[in-house]
Amino acid sequence: MLDVLIVSPHPDDAELGMGGAIFKFKDEGLSVGVLDLTNGEPTPLGSPEIRARETAAATEILGLDWRENLGLPNRQLEPTIEARAKLAGVFRRTRPNWIFAPYWVDAHPDHVAATQLIEAARFWAKLTKTDMPGEPHYPQRIFYYYCVHLRQIPQPAFVLDISEYWDKKQAAIECYRSQFVDNQPADGPKFVDRLRHQAATWGWSIGVSYGEPLASREPIGVSSFRALA
Repeated sequence: MLDVLIVSPHPDDAELGMGGAIFKFKDEGLSVGVLDLTNGEPTPLGSPEIRARETAAATEILGLDWRENLGLPNRQLEPTIEARAKLAGVFRRTRPNWIFAPYWVDAHPDHVAATQLIEAARFWAKLTKTDMPGEPHYPQRIFYYYCVHLRQIPQPAFVLDISEYWDKKQAAIECYRSQFVDNQPADGPKFVDRLRHQAATWGWSIGVSYGEPLASREPIGVSSFRALA
């Protein structure tokens, strides 16, 4: 049973978009899992073995309660009926309250397909009279994290304060050396530097040091204005 399940098109997307949130969730006593849809390969400096080692290292730093890979094809990810049933089966097995998916607008076809797949599988997970494994389950909410390949500034539904977790988030991201460390240019800002600047900008928007933006297609209920930053 998971409180939170973050669905990631590739290993590293969950860390990039929600690394700080994961640490915050864990400190609040929530059970957190990550499901990577693909192994992320091929890439210029990676291999399935390298990416598996990097993912294991990042998982240990994050302190996740659960992580699996669905084994769908990288660069060819599509929201097919077969993939929908497979993902819905995971939702029925892990029974999360909240699902986090990639933001629905992106230049990366895998990310767009992942979001379509996740939304469809969330609905399918509650179906009865089906040969999918497990008991019907409908996650309460679905939110969207930003790990996009478009050079634009999105308008999130809210920004989560991750100020005390930035250093840990950076350490988890840097486990993926083949993607974000070993392939960096000699001159100019490095990838992690740019990511830190973005997090600082989101933090500035709510009056803190670092933030992570999140979106929602549905209204978000608020029981007290005292909870608003």
